[in-house]
Amino acid sequence: MQCDYFDRGVCRSCTLMGQPYADQVLDKELRTRELLHGATEAAFDATGTPVEWLPAITSPESAYRNKAKMVVGGTVQRPTVGILDHRQRGVDLRHCGICTPGIQRALPILADFIAAVGLIPYDVAARRGELKFVLVTESPDGELMVRFVLRSEGQLPLLRRSLGALRSVLPGAVVVTANLLPEHKALTEGDREVVLTEQETLSMRLGDVTMHLRPQSFFQTNTHVATQLYAQAAAWIDEVSPASMWDLYCGVGGFALHAARPGRAVTGIETSREAIRSAKQSARDAGLDGVRFAADDATEHALRSRPELLPELVVVNPPRRGIGETLSTWLEESDVQHVVYSSCNPVTLAKDLERMPSLRLRRARVLDMFPQTGHLEAVTLLSRG
Repeated sequence: MQCDYFDRGVCRSCTLMGQPYADQVLDKELRTRELLHGATEAAFDATGTPVEWLPAITSPESAYRNKAKMVVGGTVQRPTVGILDHRQRGVDLRHCGICTPGIQRALPILADFIAAVGLIPYDVAARRGELKFVLVTESPDGELMVRFVLRSEGQLPLLRRSLGALRSVLPGAVVVTANLLPEHKALTEGDREVVLTEQETLSMRLGDVTMHLRPQSFFQTNTHVATQLYAQAAAWIDEVSPASMWDLYCGVGGFALHAARPGRAVTGIETSREAIRSAKQSARDAGLDGVRFAADDATEHALRSRPELLPELVVVNPPRRGIGETLSTWLEESDVQHVVYSSCNPVTLAKDLERMPSLRLRRARVLDMFPQTGHLEAVTLLSRG
């Protein structure tokens, strides 16, 4: 992939830009294999059972990212939509090539809209202004969720009055919100969300499963690869055929909804109440009676559970820090027979696997969720004994 922003030194966020894509994927796969081999080598020396590595799942090199988090800078007359430079000034990236086509079309329209209605960009250095970010998500069907992150309610009435004008130039924007972030902090969004449209959720259709995405819910940023991630996990789960499973750190329920089967009791746990609302709505719409979702901390949920109620299989999909010592130790000492661990950080994945020697690594696969960067997703199947 070629990027003018990268070539001019304007943006270097995509650290692997210019490196042949096949080399990017191979490097990620070799790095992950090396880390996981070191974490499990002693256990497999004893059993003689090798890990089955499936071929890496690749992505389109460009136009893959379904969510854009753009800093708004510049002036009212000439707003920038992109990032900040080292002086905290706005750098315009409205034609960023890793964003999906719908987002690439939307960003220039949103920049023009900001100028036309007079939304005041936030000046980080001076700590004045109102509009901090514009966050755009595109569904597989081309619909958009657009979120304006404001410092206060000051320009909320203006945004409300201008909603019709926005929808006329950007008809795909089916969900539009204002998020309030009053603090001067290195955050992308605040706790309070004001939904301006009648529709509150964006439908994310992946294969046969449709998930409802609310404004403050996490969703995998690469729809093409996420579809294959859920399919791979569901295939492994069906192979071991558990009667019961947990999906910890479930987000909007991706793994749980894809692995739900008649007669299988599925429980999804996630701290975000908005994500749980989304997951419950998706389960209702799909008519899945055996799927339950609850807002709770993954580790605390596990520690409180009675031994006789433990599932046969647990899916974990934690943030970059991994599941940590407490939960990995609990899994090691529990009667859980299988774990599907999906990780965006192979370093913490390897550390967690070292703490679970009884749950042996059986299968692994690298998924290139983030082309042009050093980041990746790895999914693994662990089984006891």
